[in-house]
Amino acid sequence: MKRKIDALKWKLAQHLELRWWKKYLTHRDKAAYYAWKKNYWNDFLLQTQEFAPLTPGIKVLDAGCGPAGLFTVLDQQKVVAVDPLLEAYQLHIPHFEPDDYSHVSFLASPLESFEATPDFDQVYCLNVINHVKSPETVVAKLSSALKKGGILVMSVDAHRHSLLEKIFQYLPGDVLHPHQHRLNKYLLMLENEKLSLLHTKRLKREAIFDYWLIIAKK
Repeated sequence: MKRKIDALKWKLAQHLELRWWKKYLTHRDKAAYYAWKKNYWNDFLLQTQEFAPLTPGIKVLDAGCGPAGLFTVLDQQKVVAVDPLLEAYQLHIPHFEPDDYSHVSFLASPLESFEATPDFDQVYCLNVINHVKSPETVVAKLSSALKKGGILVMSVDAHRHSLLEKIFQYLPGDVLHPHQHRLNKYLLMLENEKLSLLHTKRLKREAIFDYWLIIAKK
């Protein structure tokens, strides 16, 4: 029963995710939006470079990339960008044109179904892990994609309070995020995959959630 409920929650979240992007980008100029987004990602990467330096030529996975993911600024790396909604983004969001990123290999696939040999130097899963159908399965997939010594960089909104965590797990207060956990639950997923935690940092604090950066090594 829980699997069926999780699957339904995920399908609803995917539907609403696409609708959100369509509404959000409708009246935004493409060039201005992507310029702003690239600045956002470059600022974010300043937080990760000590543990995950993006040297030219390394192989990088942008897991759950969306229409404006980290791939937009990784023009010196070998990039694979995976997202279940990529075909829908291309069809419904004129801003997203894969041909603009000739250095990126795009793959439309749920992360749970993604198959990769362990040859990625770095894997990024940013603002994604609480959107997926099965976070534990996805963390296992991401770990399997890393070569030995490879780095996983993840960011996630995590509950600040145990009581609200339980309430949100049972009530649809945030349907775009079908999984509602505290930070320790996400760290346990990494530990279960034998990933060594290198760094955690709270990037933002809000009333209910903290936004965390997590970096781990295989």
